[in-house]
Amino acid sequence: MPFQRISSEPIYSGRAFDVRRDEVRLPDGRTTWLDVVEHKGSVVLLPLDAQGNLLFVRQNRHPAGQELLELPAGVVEDGEDPEACARRELREETGMAAGRLAHAGGFYLAPGYSTEYMDVFIATELRSDPLEADADEFLQVAPIPLGEALQMAENGNLSDAKTLAALLLGRSRLKEA
Repeated sequence: MPFQRISSEPIYSGRAFDVRRDEVRLPDGRTTWLDVVEHKGSVVLLPLDAQGNLLFVRQNRHPAGQELLELPAGVVEDGEDPEACARRELREETGMAAGRLAHAGGFYLAPGYSTEYMDVFIATELRSDPLEADADEFLQVAPIPLGEALQMAENGNLSDAKTLAALLLGRSRLKEA
């Protein structure tokens, strides 16, 4: 039996997400309050170039306090579908456009407290077609051979959850590409 929302109140409204507090009835009849991060959704890309490299990006992540190696990703804008978002983010973050874009699945990033759902796309037949990056993004593209990238994930050398999940979802299809 799912939790039943009794009431909901907005707590915070921000640029990237909102937060609400829900009063819910639990399956055993008790009630409690849960904080929920409301997110529009996002995409993560597995861009595979003609040389068999996955295009990662290095970027400083203030909350983590360090630079991370990640797959390109971004937030779905209002009225934008995930595929259009994937095409835009690929151009903004890597300077490349995809001749082919295939949906590889999706996942909830942190379903214990967030509504954020990430769609994963495999991008191939890449060609140069840059868009201006977001003002707060300082990215460095890092091409890594597919086999090495998968090994890095398996060895615990990647610490970004969306990157790890996308690699798992796309692994078999990437090897076929």
